[in-house]
Amino acid sequence: MTTHRPRPASRPHRSSRALATALAAGTLLATAACSGGQEAPAARESAAAPAHHLERGPSPSPSSRLTEEGARNALITEADIEEQWQKSQAPPQSWRDSLLLGEVDAAQFVTGRSDAKECQRLVDALYDDTLLGKPSGPTALAGFEQGDSRLLYQVAGYDKKTLDASMKWLASLPETCDTFTVTGGKGGRRTVEVTETSLPDEGDARQGLKVQLKGENEGTPLTLTLDVAAVRIGTDAFTVTNGGLDGADAPTTKNAVQHGTQRLEEVQAGHTPAPTPSEIE
Repeated sequence: MTTHRPRPASRPHRSSRALATALAAGTLLATAACSGGQEAPAARESAAAPAHHLERGPSPSPSSRLTEEGARNALITEADIEEQWQKSQAPPQSWRDSLLLGEVDAAQFVTGRSDAKECQRLVDALYDDTLLGKPSGPTALAGFEQGDSRLLYQVAGYDKKTLDASMKWLASLPETCDTFTVTGGKGGRRTVEVTETSLPDEGDARQGLKVQLKGENEGTPLTLTLDVAAVRIGTDAFTVTNGGLDGADAPTTKNAVQHGTQRLEEVQAGHTPAPTPSEIE
């Protein structure tokens, strides 16, 4: 049994089951060429919380700038998300899922191309790991796997105006992009549903989403589920994305949010987060 370091009472330590891989047997994974640095098409270029996720006041004395070392220290570890997660040796970019490649069908939107553009931005951002836009400061990325399950964690420094806009954009998606269709690519015609999810009351602002994409692979129905979280602390933020064909388990995301917040706040206070007990066993 893994031994865990003590956590504050407001941050329950919850176990989570593994999430399924985004695509089985590699049939719907991005090709090696895509994973080797391919970005979403330039034509797809196109952001806080709902009323019950109102922003709190600023965190106590966060550092104004995140350093490269600080960003790396703020990354969660496999022990922070429990179970049998292992840090991936493969570049997280190699997990990019070709089901997310395609064009949003604008014809189904009442407001036309305006909403379609926001939904296109979402699927492109999920594909190339830019949910909060391009960082203006240091950034660090870590990927974890458990069997065929995947979890991607990214922490970075941002321009405040851009970060606030990105959080506002994420909060708007359950309404703007509640249901839409993506066409083209290997998955054929896919239906996408976006719903809001609850997150622990961490950071200055937070937003949780669940994205379900339903398509086919050689006639076999597939449902890809991605659990997404974004948390802002001052002008720094982190995102969590996990999911797969077996669904997305909320406790995994909540563990990452709770421990990720703690680590980032420690870094902002000028400290180096202590190793999780299981890391030093």
